[in-house]
Amino acid sequence: MSEVCVRVAVRIRPLLPKEVLHNHQVCVRMVPGTAQVMLGSDRLYSFDHAFGPTASQDEVYQSCVQPLVESLVDGCNATVFCYGQTGSGKTYTLGGGKLEGGIIDRVAQDVFLLLAEKRKNSDGVEATVRVSYMELYREELRDLLEMHTIHKELHIREDEKGNTGNENILFHCQTNVTKCEFIFVCFTYCRLHERG
Repeated sequence: MSEVCVRVAVRIRPLLPKEVLHNHQVCVRMVPGTAQVMLGSDRLYSFDHAFGPTASQDEVYQSCVQPLVESLVDGCNATVFCYGQTGSGKTYTLGGGKLEGGIIDRVAQDVFLLLAEKRKNSDGVEATVRVSYMELYREELRDLLEMHTIHKELHIREDEKGNTGNENILFHCQTNVTKCEFIFVCFTYCRLHERG
């Protein structure tokens, strides 16, 4: 990966059926052949990546996230942060829809495949996968892997070693790097019980 620490991507979702029904108009458009977005008729914004309403989950993953996963397995830190108003497509991009998975599914699959490959090619390589799943919702940080204590106070801090995190966040570990069902079960559970 290049030395750029932060890359910003934007994904424009299509109009929802109810928006079409109410004759809402598209107000955000991609500028063809660029990573630029036009808002209205006169405001132009540039990003590192820009995806239009027809972009597939795989296209978004391969362009923005897969390089991070490869660096992660090589020992670098990586974060994917989705931001947007309610209904803008964050949950769909992260979790997927009925027909295709999202970023979370693809990351889990690739992490375990890449670790299994490293393990096969290098004697003695061991790995532990730690998973946390947090949401910033209405200015409250929530641990989505521990739903019954969703209202406990969480703060993100940096420790004396420079690691960023929170001692109150629940981490689920999986040491058998040939299977990733555990992670899929966790995220599926959390999706079913969000804001419950």
